[in-house]
Amino acid sequence: MSPYASQVRTELALATRQSEQLLVSLGIPLLVLVFFSLVDVVPVPTADAVDYVAPATLALAVMSTAMVSLGIGTGFERQYGVLKRLGASPLGTTRWVAAKTTLVVLTEVVQVAVLVAVAFGLGWRPPVTGWPEAIGGLALGTLAFAGLGLLLAGTLPGLATLAITNGLYLVLLLTGGMIVPIDDLPSWLANIARLLPAAALVEVTTGSLVAGGEVGGWAWITLAVWATAGPLAAARWFRWS
Repeated sequence: MSPYASQVRTELALATRQSEQLLVSLGIPLLVLVFFSLVDVVPVPTADAVDYVAPATLALAVMSTAMVSLGIGTGFERQYGVLKRLGASPLGTTRWVAAKTTLVVLTEVVQVAVLVAVAFGLGWRPPVTGWPEAIGGLALGTLAFAGLGLLLAGTLPGLATLAITNGLYLVLLLTGGMIVPIDDLPSWLANIARLLPAAALVEVTTGSLVAGGEVGGWAWITLAVWATAGPLAAARWFRWS
C-alpha cells in the first residue's frame, strides 16, 4: 500500500473512532436540520421551514468538517509532534495534505448524502437545476474553511486552536444565516456577517436550492476571496512543529 493510501486509511479509521468529531461533523448538523425544520422557533423566508433550513445546514456541515474537525485534529497532531514525524517519513508533507483533503471530501460526501436523505424525509424538494451552483459553493466553502482551520492549527497551540475554533464556530453559526436568516439580524451585524465565509456560503446554498431563489453577487465574491486567501495564508504561516 502506498504511503498516501495508508495515511487515508489511517485518517478514516481515526475519524470513525472519535465520537467528538462525529458529533461536530454529523450530529450537530442533523440536530439543527431536524429541530429547526419541525419547531417554529425563528422566522424563515420560506413557507416550509425545511426549505430554508436544509440548504443552510449543508453549509453548516461543510464548516463543521473543513474548519472545526480538520483544524482541531491537526492542531493536536502538531502539538504532540505527530506532524513533524509524518513530514519526515516517506509520507512527506504533500501526501499528508492530499490524505487530509481526501478525508475532508469523503466526510462531506457522507454528510451531504445523510442530510439530503433526512431533509427529503422532512418534505424538502429543492429545484434540481440549483445543484450545480450549490455544489460549486460548497467546494469554495470547503477551501475557505479548511484554509482557516489549518491556519489556526498551524500557528497556535492545540488547546488554543480548540478554544478559538469552537468559539469561531459558534459565532459563525449564529451570525451566518444557518439558524437566523441574515436579514433578521441587526443591520450593522448583517453587514459584518456578509464579509465572512459562513454567510456567503449560506447565501449560495439557500439561493440556489430554494425555489425561486437567487444568489447575490456579493456571496460569490466573498467566498472566492476566502477560498483563495485562507489556503494561501495557511501555506504561508503553517508550522509543522
